[in-house]
Amino acid sequence: MKKIRTAVIGAGWWGTTAHVPALKEHPQADLVALQHHDKNLAEKVAADFNVPRSYTSAEKLLASEDLDAVVISSTPQLHFPQAKQAIERGLHVLVEKPMTHTVAQAHELVDLAAQHKVELLVGTTFHYHQHVTETARLVQSGNLGEVVMICVLFMDEILGLYQGKSWEDFASDHPDPEVDANPYLTPGSNSYSDPSISGGGQIFAQVSHAAALVSFLTGDQPLDVYGRVERAGAQVDVYDALTFRLKKGTTVSLASAGRIGNAPRHFDVRIYGTRGVVELELLQGTMHHWDFATSCTEYPRLTTDEELYPRFSPAKNLVDVVLGEASNQSPGSIGLSAMQIIEGACESSHTENCVAID
Repeated sequence: MKKIRTAVIGAGWWGTTAHVPALKEHPQADLVALQHHDKNLAEKVAADFNVPRSYTSAEKLLASEDLDAVVISSTPQLHFPQAKQAIERGLHVLVEKPMTHTVAQAHELVDLAAQHKVELLVGTTFHYHQHVTETARLVQSGNLGEVVMICVLFMDEILGLYQGKSWEDFASDHPDPEVDANPYLTPGSNSYSDPSISGGGQIFAQVSHAAALVSFLTGDQPLDVYGRVERAGAQVDVYDALTFRLKKGTTVSLASAGRIGNAPRHFDVRIYGTRGVVELELLQGTMHHWDFATSCTEYPRLTTDEELYPRFSPAKNLVDVVLGEASNQSPGSIGLSAMQIIEGACESSHTENCVAID
């Protein structure tokens, strides 16, 4: 049985929560190395997950290992240089979201992947949600007719991380039970709060999911964007409201906040076409499709953690793509679209003008 030789760069909180376990679980993935900047933690993770070699330097790992593919789940300011080096080595790459800090960097990675004939995937997990893939099929098959409007509401409670609180303080004050108070590793206290590391707050951490989802569902690209970004006393944004148009004419309204207190979380997506409507509540696992010619179809509710947030799927998709057994469900072009929306919205908030996307 063919094995895909893989490595994880940035085997920290999310790397050990999602990508390392996913690769260890995949029968045709051979996880041969990992990297963490702290030597003791790198050795501990490698020992605990039975990975042969550990490194403190991504550059040394890439120069030393014979690999087919690599997962990059380091902090966002490192995504671009590490992904670029891996692609230039001819490796297939899964890079966590946000894909980069800038549109220019995202463009360069997409172009490099094409030049080197390798696959570039972005870690936008909701593209593997069963209801999302069914909705994309309905939209792109023309089942809904012309898609006129999409409304997205993504509300979460992440303010503590944007304020630089320790994970212990953040988790103890978090209303949702799925936030693990004692994960295997915790993120650094400034990973979300320092814009030089994170790029920004809610718009980089969570709007990156929602913006990419719009392109995934429609197969379309952004044309222009108007945005308001509010920090609410933090160093990074907490509240975001965006309106943007797609090239085929769809208007998108997207609102997201990282401060909701003990109110319920939401990832609500509503798609309005000339022949039908789809309503999704991704965090609740519900989906309804109103066909104007017939009646409403209510899809079976998704309930398990892996169904609602398939965190292992991006790394597994990377392996299957390299094997030639699956298509790339979250290509770099979608990460580029998300970065165009994010960068345009930030510029629009600063200038108070609508920003055209090149």
